[in-house]
Amino acid sequence: MKVAVVTGTRAEFGLLAPLMHKIESSEKLDLQLIVTGAHLLEEFGSTVDEIRAEGFTIDRTVPEITSALTGQEVARQVGAGVLSFTDSLEELSPDVVVLLGDRYELLAAATAAFFLDIPIVHLHGGEVTQGAFDDAIRHAISKFARIHAVAAPEYAERLIRAGEQPDSVHVVGGLGVHALEVMEKLSRGELETLLGFVLKSPVLVVTYHPVTAGERDTQSEINSLISALGKFPSATVIFTLPNADPEHRIIAESIKQAVAKHANWYVFASLGIQKYSSLLEQASVVVGNSSSGLLEAPSYGVPTVNIGPRQDGRIKAVSVLSCGTQQFEIEESIQLALSPYFQKSLVGMENPYGGPGAPDRILSILEVTPFGTLGPKKYFDPTGKD
Repeated sequence: MKVAVVTGTRAEFGLLAPLMHKIESSEKLDLQLIVTGAHLLEEFGSTVDEIRAEGFTIDRTVPEITSALTGQEVARQVGAGVLSFTDSLEELSPDVVVLLGDRYELLAAATAAFFLDIPIVHLHGGEVTQGAFDDAIRHAISKFARIHAVAAPEYAERLIRAGEQPDSVHVVGGLGVHALEVMEKLSRGELETLLGFVLKSPVLVVTYHPVTAGERDTQSEINSLISALGKFPSATVIFTLPNADPEHRIIAESIKQAVAKHANWYVFASLGIQKYSSLLEQASVVVGNSSSGLLEAPSYGVPTVNIGPRQDGRIKAVSVLSCGTQQFEIEESIQLALSPYFQKSLVGMENPYGGPGAPDRILSILEVTPFGTLGPKKYFDPTGKD
């Protein structure tokens, strides 16, 4: 059975890679890989090279979806992406398409797969992120999908309440938890050698993405974050650049200008999964509004300062301190996260997204589900009752 996996971002690929390796090793499955989005862009690190370095063969690329500065550009790219994904899926003729999450490039892939009568397996559905237009995209993909592999029981319950058939929804745990826990970590010294600088404590790992839903002032938000970080002059501050959402360049340019003024601040377009997971293990605090601070950082017992509304609605571990976008709020939250009292309170903490094993559970679903008999038509009860 041919399984087409679509990836468009560095973060998503890091989550999917262990699953793709297992699909390649399966005697029942054949992997097909479609690459699109930020992977193909130099400004985001040309992470398509990381995919090849991981040993994967790329079967098709969809270059029509790149980075968007406005909602209009997103809409036009999604439209162009539907056409390109249609051509790619027609040529590859997979038996099933695997999509992870909520990016707009995946909406194009889901639309094409749906109208080509190719069943969709959706990973990490049922979640809520009220501060991003990804929220609506995630739910839309869930409605296109025939099978759901979710990260936590609460997310399964939400999909069932939304009318998905209970036997189509499987709780597998967080893919990020698995990817980071099974990854062979670099020692602090090895990591410092690869990064090219010494990690002087405290180490703050910072990722801030555009808020794409509701009211926002991107320039003001990133200015507040940079000013708050400046109140910790002894910290090693390591930024990873934002994703390709509208207004990402405002954030990226502000970060680059700030890094140029601080000797112990650094910025990377992409660190790669091994360096990033090793850095998380060494971090004192994760700062920003990336899902990684909620899904993966708790596995290391590392505190997260979650800024603004982007991740509102997601399950949060006790290690996550949510705050507003004002400088004083961010500064106070970082101070609390660094305090010995708070750090000590996290000893023995459990990650609500579970432990490793998600790729094996998803692989089992792919191997045993009779996708050929599913067809394109779905039946669901909008009352959430069978």
